[in-house]
Amino acid sequence: MIYKFRVILDAEEDVFRDIAIQEEDTLEDLHNAIVNAFGFDGMEIASFYTCDENWTQEDEIPLFDTGDEPGEQKTMADYPLNSILTEESTKIIYVYDFLNMWTFFVELGAIEEPETGVSYPDLLFSHGIMPLSAPDKNFEAAEGEDMYSDFDDDYDDEDLDMFDNDNFEDLGFDESNWN
Repeated sequence: MIYKFRVILDAEEDVFRDIAIQEEDTLEDLHNAIVNAFGFDGMEIASFYTCDENWTQEDEIPLFDTGDEPGEQKTMADYPLNSILTEESTKIIYVYDFLNMWTFFVELGAIEEPETGVSYPDLLFSHGIMPLSAPDKNFEAAEGEDMYSDFDDDYDDEDLDMFDNDNFEDLGFDESNWN
């Protein structure tokens, strides 16, 4: 079967691409199709995120294994599209280039029979011109939430005592070696 996606840039202007791809292709194949459809060079890190019907971000699926142990974390190449997306679960989020945060909403619009003579993935439709830079993101907490609450700790003046010169004497640091 063929999955037909609409990939929408998270921006005020309407910029989207419709892509058809085989259901057994992987998220990495979809990543490559998106990179090509939007004209990126493909040299940046990217991730997909599972999400709910309201586009609330859930689990990350990175392009590369970023775990402490090699093979510890599954990557895009480990997930066939039909293992993540179904008629009931149609939405994922795609982020390309974590310095610029190009963010896309990816929605499965149709599951159809393959067309004879068509090579997949296939760019079906292109609308809008990509901006020169990624749209600005407004990172705010949801209403009633304190976005810094996870970072609260028992910080006090004693936390700064690591900068006292006495603490470095035991480490064999000799200031006379510095110019």
